[in-house]
Amino acid sequence: MFTQAQDSTQVVPKKIYVTKNLGAETTPSIDGLLNDAAWNLVEWGGDYVEWQPDENTPPSDQTKFKIIYDSKNLYIGVRCYDSEPEKIVKRLSRRDGFEGDWVEFNIDSYHDKRTAFSFTITAAGVKGDEFVSNNGNTWDSSWNPIWYARTNIDEEGWTAEIRIPLSQLKFGDAENQVWGLQSTRRFFRAEERSLWQRKPIDQPGWVSEFGELHGLKNIQPQKQLEVQPYTVTSGETYEAEEGNPFRDGNESDLTVGLDAKIGITNDLTLDLTVNPDFGQVEADPSAIALDGFQIFFREQRPFFVENKNIFDFNVSRSEAGNTFGSDNIFYSRRIGRSPQGSPDTEDGEYVDQPDNTPIIGAAKFSGKTKNGWAIGILESVTSRRFASISNENGVRRREMVEPLTNYFVGRLQKDFNERNSYIGGIFTGTNRDNLTSELDFLHKSAYTGALDFKHQWHNRDWYVGGNITFSHVQGSEEAIRNTQESITHLFQRVDAGHVVVDTTRTSMTGTGGNIQIGKIGNGHWRFESGGTWRSPELELNDIGFQRQADDIRHYTWIGYQTLKPDSTFRRVGINYNHWTAWDFDGNHNYLQFNTNSWQNWKGNWFTNLGLNYAPKQYSNFALRGGPRLRLSPWMSFWNSIRTDNRKKLRFSAFQNGRKALDDSFKSYNIEAGFTYQPINALRISAFPSLRINHDKLQFIDNFDEVNGTPRYLNGEIDQRTLSMSFRLNYTINPNLTIQYWGQPFISRGRYSNFKHVTNATAGSFEDRFTQYEGSQVSFADGTYSIDENLDGAEDFSFDDPDFSFVQFRSNLVIRWEYIPGSEIFLVWSQDVSRDGDPESGLLSSLGDNVFGQKPQNIFLLKATYRFVF
Repeated sequence: MFTQAQDSTQVVPKKIYVTKNLGAETTPSIDGLLNDAAWNLVEWGGDYVEWQPDENTPPSDQTKFKIIYDSKNLYIGVRCYDSEPEKIVKRLSRRDGFEGDWVEFNIDSYHDKRTAFSFTITAAGVKGDEFVSNNGNTWDSSWNPIWYARTNIDEEGWTAEIRIPLSQLKFGDAENQVWGLQSTRRFFRAEERSLWQRKPIDQPGWVSEFGELHGLKNIQPQKQLEVQPYTVTSGETYEAEEGNPFRDGNESDLTVGLDAKIGITNDLTLDLTVNPDFGQVEADPSAIALDGFQIFFREQRPFFVENKNIFDFNVSRSEAGNTFGSDNIFYSRRIGRSPQGSPDTEDGEYVDQPDNTPIIGAAKFSGKTKNGWAIGILESVTSRRFASISNENGVRRREMVEPLTNYFVGRLQKDFNERNSYIGGIFTGTNRDNLTSELDFLHKSAYTGALDFKHQWHNRDWYVGGNITFSHVQGSEEAIRNTQESITHLFQRVDAGHVVVDTTRTSMTGTGGNIQIGKIGNGHWRFESGGTWRSPELELNDIGFQRQADDIRHYTWIGYQTLKPDSTFRRVGINYNHWTAWDFDGNHNYLQFNTNSWQNWKGNWFTNLGLNYAPKQYSNFALRGGPRLRLSPWMSFWNSIRTDNRKKLRFSAFQNGRKALDDSFKSYNIEAGFTYQPINALRISAFPSLRINHDKLQFIDNFDEVNGTPRYLNGEIDQRTLSMSFRLNYTINPNLTIQYWGQPFISRGRYSNFKHVTNATAGSFEDRFTQYEGSQVSFADGTYSIDENLDGAEDFSFDDPDFSFVQFRSNLVIRWEYIPGSEIFLVWSQDVSRDGDPESGLLSSLGDNVFGQKPQNIFLLKATYRFVF
């Protein structure tokens, strides 16, 4: 049964549901029918209230549930009323698809009001499960517990029965347990969400607003023990290269490995992996960048994705954005990265260069105790990697291209002040073993340490938070010099008065941090303001991700949102942002203003529009060690539109553009496509995109000495990038799916009007450079020659910078979860990567270099079996 209780810290009364132990009753059969006698032990909980779109109103149809338990399991029975059961939407998908009608239960078994375990079952019987953290701001769908559910449709609507083993939850050992509880129902036809425990739309947080589950007595925490061995057989075919002994056209392999999950306590879990395989993971999308900075790709490997929230430590993420939000102290893709070295070769030699670095083993110890300690420890070792070199006589040798490396991450966080505040810290270490002379450019060791905190008050409406970060890298003089001269730092900048390359250094220490204050709840208005910094010496890239250092930045965001639907909109939001930045030499490098708005229309369409204006921008990085470069004031826009995502055929489009006020650069990007679901089991989508980039001052190269002075060579680039992402998902049943993803991609750049920068900070664009005339430039055999003084002698030369990169990548995955937690994958991956002709058209070059070529094909069969003890 349920009763009402008033929490003194809340305006909304807390609901309480009282469960009972099965005792001598027979456990219910999980068939979705709710006809077992055991359900008669307890009363219904119900009286759901609408949350979206019209908060605190009666839902279209009601929902009710019962909860019972025994010594090993928690059982939930749900009745979802529907006055038109023939219209219940039963869309199929693989696990965590969340399509169609569904009902969800969130269980805060820690009762820490910040984390929860989420279980969702759709009317079609598709399961979804997520680990909820950061009081509902993070939902981790990579968490895949073992649990059981079935559904049934009848004349009153639909029903579901759920069995959750207690081993899949984390809770303390108190005799009488109190857990947080919330239930959400999606009524698909109206795109309506209703809640068991009311939560005002402007109330911040999620887990902190749960109702409570009482009546759990004398249940014992269950220590989890799961072992999952795997085996993979793979074959690879590709175009053979005549004379190359390493590229004969095919390869095959057989590997085995092991994953394990061990409950050290009910709160803390040890995850182990030995020789992990990630062959079923989708390939990264194609991308190309001309600014010299690394590209951020999201982690997709299951071992690192699951529970990643514990290890997440953003340097400066903000509600306003534009603060290098992807910079993180821990970037798991550094582990198992492509080898960083390349062998020295001579003419006539062939090289077998490894694509990645195997992970010998990894362990992850993580969890959260009942008294508020969140703990995460990750330890991983990657093996040495060697490139094999063969000369024309067949004599072979090996050269190390990646050393044996140990990666360590330790994370600790403590809740206090009735879960309204926390303080935490993180420490990472990267240590490389026996660096050879060829790999002496790598750091011998790299360490980071950081502290973070957040305090909330006034019913969590207001908050203040921040962090401070330290980094320390050690290595040879060559390694530290390379770090100082990398694009992240550029200590060699000719006009920098605060940094200089020290060729004798063997270590470097830097700092970074962020501080912010904001209001996120209670009414229509919200805001956040703060500042972030990265010292010139901050270096995170051995195990973290960092684009640039030497930046001090202030930001402010103010937002207004509606709380109730009207005759036109379900909800609307309007935002204002500004940012301004300096470097550590005191130069004011950046000032930008933004306003944007998003709209959720009555018909469930979504649109948005944003406008930017940057009256001031200088770049310390554009000339790659040259002087600080002034960029012309610019304006930009973005907007998107998405039709009702409940429809079987739905469309979306996104576009953005940027243009300098003096026309020195302009860009435009559009992506538009459709998703079509002709039947519940099949979904097809295609999203082509086109990007146009025209910049009259695109960096090409630097030359240290030309007629007594350096040359910062730039040109005018006309770049076109065309791609299309295509997906097909066919769900035979919730446990057997076929998924295909493919992406053709081409990026072509043509350069002209070569020039060198002479006055980098001049107010007028034309005064910043000297352009070479046609008589000063000659071209032959793929090389440009520059004769500045027209004396017939070449002053310097450079390779033709024009480019055309063509790629096609695809993955076909058949996944069968033949018993809960145990799977078979059949995977076919294709890759075609080639250099095209920059003089050819986009479509013709794409066709010539993709179709008719022999791709690299990888076939693998992976089988896992999950032993649960």
